[in-house]
Amino acid sequence: MHVDMDAFYVTVELRDSPDLRGKMVIVGQPEGRSVVLSASYEARSVGVRSAMPMVTALRLCPTAVVIPPRHQLYQQVSGEIMTVFRSITDKVEQLSVDEAFLDISGSLRRLGTPLEIGALIRSRISAEVGITASVGIAASKFVAKVASTRCKPNGMLLIEKEQTVEYLHSLPVEALWGVGVKTRQVLARLGIFTVADVAATPLPSLQKALGSTGAALHSLSWGIDPRPVTGERQEKSIGSEETFAVDTFDDEVLTRELLRLSHRVAGRLREAGLSGHTLSLKIKYSDFSSITRSKTLSAGTDSATQIYAGAVTLLRALGVRSQSVRLIGVRMEKLDALAGAPLQFTLDPRDDNSRNAEVVGDAIAARFGSAKIVPARLIKPRDRA
Repeated sequence: MHVDMDAFYVTVELRDSPDLRGKMVIVGQPEGRSVVLSASYEARSVGVRSAMPMVTALRLCPTAVVIPPRHQLYQQVSGEIMTVFRSITDKVEQLSVDEAFLDISGSLRRLGTPLEIGALIRSRISAEVGITASVGIAASKFVAKVASTRCKPNGMLLIEKEQTVEYLHSLPVEALWGVGVKTRQVLARLGIFTVADVAATPLPSLQKALGSTGAALHSLSWGIDPRPVTGERQEKSIGSEETFAVDTFDDEVLTRELLRLSHRVAGRLREAGLSGHTLSLKIKYSDFSSITRSKTLSAGTDSATQIYAGAVTLLRALGVRSQSVRLIGVRMEKLDALAGAPLQFTLDPRDDNSRNAEVVGDAIAARFGSAKIVPARLIKPRDRA
């Protein structure tokens, strides 16, 4: 079973602002070089898509209501969704904040047929979380994902095992995982436009044109995907980055952004119950070249104060910059579960006090939603009034 929320970020915002239902809504930063995080289906009807530059989206949809993202809220809602999934089965493979694969084979005797379980999940997500979900059910992960995509929004589709090949062969070739624009162009030159065309093409011909990807597509075209649902996936890294509206040389701007990103990353670490051992700083310059610098900590941390201090150290170690900065990012890697993992402590009591304040801020945000505690340096002048 593949369960995917419908226009997740937008739907969460509409839950809190029901007066916007039925309107063209975009979640993303309204200015600069930002991109669309999510768009309502009304906005999608005119061509707005996730990851589209905001400038392009507003050109297509100038009357759209643009809502700045609330990442901490989305993480909180994601946790509520995963709690519902794990009450159905302990075999849950989370793919992102709003989607997961579920192996429900062990739940059939207790909860009923696959369709009954799918209906139960959708009703609980609606009642307990306040948003809608689409559910695809099949004998393999790939086909379940195809099914959930095909029944959006707010639908459910079961592909019986014996109907798998017939169903797949009715679809266009882009339904296969791994078929993007370039691969589709290569296949089109071979006269391949549907999944059925892929299945009918000799494997050596596909491998000659696409290498190892050809073999993978051939297997998928016959519904062959033996991968199991793997349960909990350990995050490999947690990071955040920001593209500036105007390229900058200003150290004050850069360090202020590092502070904001450090708090965002630390909050996500604590939300996931993880600590990071390696800190990475990413810089992209005005000519689009980029560099990454890393340092390994003596012990793991989930403290924004310590992440920020390390990031500033890495930034200053770069020395004088010959170009202005277009993008800056912070990432924590080599993650451990916080329980039982040693944390980075210092002799300065202010560090511990800072982390305690961050934890209190987490609790306030969890209790009151949009309310949060941030460093005074991150408050814009107009917000201080």
